[in-house]
Amino acid sequence: MAFELPPLKYSFDALEPHIDAKTMEIHHDKHHAGYTQKLNAAIEGTDNEGKTIENILQNLDKSNSAVRNNGGGYYNHNLFWEIMSPDGGGKPDGELAQAIDAAYESFDGFKEELSKAAATQFGSGWAWLCVHKGGKVEICSTPNQDNPLMPGVGCGGTPILGLDVWEHAYYLKYQNKRPDYIEAFFNVINWKEVSARYAQEK
Repeated sequence: MAFELPPLKYSFDALEPHIDAKTMEIHHDKHHAGYTQKLNAAIEGTDNEGKTIENILQNLDKSNSAVRNNGGGYYNHNLFWEIMSPDGGGKPDGELAQAIDAAYESFDGFKEELSKAAATQFGSGWAWLCVHKGGKVEICSTPNQDNPLMPGVGCGGTPILGLDVWEHAYYLKYQNKRPDYIEAFFNVINWKEVSARYAQEK
């Protein structure tokens, strides 16, 4: 069964003024749709056909650039849309907040480290918050469309939050001011969704 582009659960303009409607439309309907289409073409007739995207990435042959790039792009964006919300922002609570405090001393410490990982990722890529079995959280970054599910890439845990720092994610509104986009992202994080993913994967 071919992978399908998941619809957004909110309108293109729902994250304004933090992320603009035109960027959301192009990002979802062009970029994410392109990764989906090319992933399906790359796995058609192979052993990966019919597998979950998580299984494909966890057992990835990293020399297969078509599956690596497009499988990563498909999975990463699926997560990205889910962990943002028009009602986002604020801080996490409960177990996730405790795990963040244990790893980074405070939410401000976490915010500083995630922002640094995103701002210093050279070229295109992602910054992640991952959870390891047992509940420990860790921040890392990956280039291009790589993600921590792939063997030998990044944190090695399961990503529960991802911040896209490809230029197509922010350039229409923020141009070269990536730090401004990163700061704005914290206003749209859906902590309820991130916390649910933490509870499921820890």
